Amino acid sequence: MTEEKLYLYPIWVRLWHLVNALLCLLLIITGISMQFSNPKMPLIHFSLAVSIHNIAGILLITNYLIFLAGNTFTRNGRFYKLIFPGLFKRLKIQARFYSLGIFKNESAPFPVTSLNKFNPLQLFTYVGVMYILIPILVLTGLAMLYPEIIPLGMFWSSGLHLIDLFHIIVGFLVSLFMVVHIYFCTIGSTPLSNFKSMINGYHEGH
Repeated sequence: MTEEKLYLYPIWVRLWHLVNALLCLLLIITGISMQFSNPKMPLIHFSLAVSIHNIAGILLITNYLIFLAGNTFTRNGRFYKLIFPGLFKRLKIQARFYSLGIFKNESAPFPVTSLNKFNPLQLFTYVGVMYILIPILVLTGLAMLYPEIIPLGMFWSSGLHLIDLFHIIVGFLVSLFMVVHIYFCTIGSTPLSNFKSMINGYHEGH
């Protein structure tokens, strides 16, 4: 078969992706360090972890605004549009491929094209993470950075405690997404081809 290269990742997407990945890793490490802080054996000293976490969080917000602007004013936004009719069926087909078909060397049911950068499961997940989870993470993080804006009581509980709980849960989900995302990046024409795409901008397929 002839190898096909599609230029799907312009320079701004690659730079945004790199910065986003580094900031998320930094936030995960400092977040874990704060959550399981032990004065005798700290992963990162608590006060330092807090400072790094806050700075990385503010930088992540700035980077997220770049993502929103890029998807609004460039053609990259077309890849993030969900088509709801038949969505469940497409998700089921893609889930079957990931869980069974890929191990039987079957062809991908939704190959990458110039119009569809993501398969249905990727698209559904990315939209959920980038347009639902990240905004919740940002808003709860800002609320904890400026706790005076949090109501004292929310749903018969401490407002700060509830916001903190939401932040931790969503942070865990984003962390889980990153682990799964890195694993699925190894599923390409070669184990490293998807990583190369983030360097040269070209998706390699057959």
